[in-house]
Amino acid sequence: MPPTKGSAGKNGSKDTGRQGGGNRLVIVESPAKAKTIAGYLGPGYVVESSIGHIRDLPTKAAEIPARYKGEPWAKLGVNVDHEFEPLYVVHAEKKSHVKRLKELVAEADELLLATDEDREGEAIAWHLLEELKPKIPVKRMVFNEITRDAIRNAAENTRELNLRLVDAQETRRILDRLYGYEVSPVLWKKVMPKLSAGRVQSVATRLVVERERERIAFTSAEYWGLKSVFDAVDAAGGVDPSTFTANLVSVDGARVAQGRDFTSRGELRSTQGILHLDEETARGLAERLVSADFSVGSVERKPYKRSPYAPFRTTTMQQEASRKLGFSSKQTMQVAQRLYENGFITYMRTDSTTLSDSAIAAARDQVTRLYGADYLPPKPRLYAGKVKNAQEAHEAIRPAGDSFRTPAETGLTGAEFRLYELIWKRTVASQMKDAVGESVTVKIHGTSTSGEQAEFSATGKIITFHGFLKAYVEGADDPEAELDDRERRLPPVDEGDPLKALSIDAEGHSTRPPARYTEATLIKELEEREIGRPSTYTPTIGTILDRGYVFKKGSALVPSFLAFAVVQLLERHFGNLVDYEFTARMEDALDAIARGEAERVPWLRRFYFGEEEETGLKELVGDQLGEIDPKEVSSFPLPDSDIVMRVGRYGPYMEWDGRRVNVPEDMAPDELTKEKAEELFAQPSGDRELGTDPETGRMIVAKSGRFGPYVTEVLEEPEPAAEGEAKPKSKAKSKASAPKPRTSSLFKSMSLETVTLEDALRLLSLPRVVGEIDGEQVTAQNGRFGPYLKKGTDSRSLETEEQIFTVTIDQAKELFAKPKQRGRRAAAAPPLRELGEDPATGKPMVVKDGRFGPYVTDGETNASLRKGDEVESITDERAAELLADRRAKAPAKKSTAKKSTAKKSSTTKSTAKSTTKKSATATKTATKKSTASKNGSATTNSSE
Repeated sequence: MPPTKGSAGKNGSKDTGRQGGGNRLVIVESPAKAKTIAGYLGPGYVVESSIGHIRDLPTKAAEIPARYKGEPWAKLGVNVDHEFEPLYVVHAEKKSHVKRLKELVAEADELLLATDEDREGEAIAWHLLEELKPKIPVKRMVFNEITRDAIRNAAENTRELNLRLVDAQETRRILDRLYGYEVSPVLWKKVMPKLSAGRVQSVATRLVVERERERIAFTSAEYWGLKSVFDAVDAAGGVDPSTFTANLVSVDGARVAQGRDFTSRGELRSTQGILHLDEETARGLAERLVSADFSVGSVERKPYKRSPYAPFRTTTMQQEASRKLGFSSKQTMQVAQRLYENGFITYMRTDSTTLSDSAIAAARDQVTRLYGADYLPPKPRLYAGKVKNAQEAHEAIRPAGDSFRTPAETGLTGAEFRLYELIWKRTVASQMKDAVGESVTVKIHGTSTSGEQAEFSATGKIITFHGFLKAYVEGADDPEAELDDRERRLPPVDEGDPLKALSIDAEGHSTRPPARYTEATLIKELEEREIGRPSTYTPTIGTILDRGYVFKKGSALVPSFLAFAVVQLLERHFGNLVDYEFTARMEDALDAIARGEAERVPWLRRFYFGEEEETGLKELVGDQLGEIDPKEVSSFPLPDSDIVMRVGRYGPYMEWDGRRVNVPEDMAPDELTKEKAEELFAQPSGDRELGTDPETGRMIVAKSGRFGPYVTEVLEEPEPAAEGEAKPKSKAKSKASAPKPRTSSLFKSMSLETVTLEDALRLLSLPRVVGEIDGEQVTAQNGRFGPYLKKGTDSRSLETEEQIFTVTIDQAKELFAKPKQRGRRAAAAPPLRELGEDPATGKPMVVKDGRFGPYVTDGETNASLRKGDEVESITDERAAELLADRRAKAPAKKSTAKKSTAKKSSTTKSTAKSTTKKSATATKTATKKSTASKNGSATTNSSE
């Protein structure tokens, strides 16, 4: 643990003293990291954080410096006509902090850039160098773990900035800007505003959509089999059972069809040598076998061996945290970041499975101490990386230090404890012996009363030495899959032994559509296809969720109808950009730039402008824009019907015979069958004429709107202006001056089917004047937070909506005489559902009904249920994920630290003058990066 003496400043800075020579300024990315490192460095160091990236490409016109505003490429932020030079600007919220960093640099004798040792960290260090323009020696300080020895060693063994890594990261950034800024506007114009396209996010969305297409096209097949319970008549007693279960595998030499024998269309792949049993046939066969004599036909024994799993890399950690802890990838990385910054684990963004010699020694020591020498293999286990272009400079994710702390020794709690325990177990298990045992297959033969030769089969597994399984068992994505430590014991039988059938039952089965992706399986799929890198997967999944391309049902990722429209447009008109192999080849090219085997400018030029027969992105967008039919790319005919599902600007809807009906936004696309569509069309449209308002003569109508059911009045169409009369100068002014109908939302106790004209007229009469208090009018009305009374700028909540029509002026006086209370005055309603404990806080979670719908809470944090979440089916894992996500988005707590009384430096005084001319906050990338070695370091090709 870091020492508790001393404390970091507002952004993690700490002056560790100036005795013994010069003053070395160390800059890292985060305040938490700065605070921990400051505790480990000796006299003469000041540690400060950059608080992430200090500059980036401009995201809006206001950020573009005046001298570049007239340039045709300024909005893009990349000068495509001049070596693809990027235009970088300091973030508005970072300007004051950059000023502080410059002041600290001015007072330092040496600058150590200690950002993460990966491409992004190298790029942050380069941006700091370019922006701060230090006139003092600059070195790159890198480390894989935040421990006392690692930090001090890194400070004494620095290197130069690796510009190959910078080039690779900057190429990625420029590539993503070109892709996003050229393709996203096409989606705005042809599908819906505010959409986005991206190099990895669009491919990830396509994967999710393609899986849903497979589910839509899937036809289930039914097949039957027999399951029998046999008794080994002559089996000896002991630990092994005398009874066991076996399944029918063949009849008269023909193999009984299983699920794998059917195609996705529900048809047998081959009928040759395959027997497809239906219910009638299976039940008949079972009856004919009840009185049959059975015996063991064969016994096959094979040795069983299972080797340990490799230590965690980023993606395998995310997958296992999802399976075992129920964490989302985002939650996993947030917890891992805290563990890393506080010195508990090594760097968590890595695609390496390598362990250092000291880590192997630490793991082997714990195997001996905790499990005994019998579990320690004679030689250390080494793991080769399976990821293409893996950056082997990093280690696998493991406990930090040359000796590992057991989870109980860390003092951690909640989510941090659970993830550390997972990492610790995996690391220790990786240095243990194999699990060994024996697998057995028993074949049983019997003859039916009709002479049919039936063969049953049973398999068993016995683990004679658990080895690494004592410490760790990997989870499975399929909830029905058998885990590695599961034993299935069979009675000791030999060929020819008689068996007695205690029961023979016919069982029906049906094939299932491919499972939807979860975060864990999508990350696995992206990695196997070599698309993206470990650092990109979590933000990619976050983006497709935030953009509405995907929503969750439990842990499953469900594509929205909007995603179908976006993917269909990209596939038809920008096929290469969402082609899996093309995207993987782009990753290869970017890795080649990182290794110094390719130059970024020629590669970017080919991608953007094209060459010879290869069309570039710029020409592709220009050629395709006019050819894209918005209605066509957003239309999806339902199979076996003339119903068409469309994606409109306000959501999905269907058209059929001139009629239109909205599709529920939380409906999964594979649920929209022909039958479901006809059911939606058969439902009342929601537009009900209730009658005429006797005072105005206008028709009162009940409608279903985007924000719920409401009532409104139908206004007469304005008569067209007579010839010669002045017409409104603009449609906007005409619309603003036109009378607006009265509208009012239905009470919660009302419904479209039962609301009456009397109810509607009462609703349309709101707000209701209750009376006056102290000369101010008091009204009762309904608002977004529920029913309330209003008096000037003051208000008081009512307990029920019906009180809007019944509350009296005396009751209003009583309410306003009492102090205003936070929240509703009504007694707290019981929770809709009680869940388990939140792994992060240890507090019980419940689902409650709130003003804006159901939400989950642990008593401190509230998180609304999202699209696809149901009160009845939400799991503990999903609830914990929603709470973790809500905490991550919450604003940081204000610091209560006392202001420093130290005198301001002369540098601060000189920069405080308001008349000082502001320096430009944007710089164009220099063609030559003379501040660092071009060759960089050969051992720092790490994951991005």
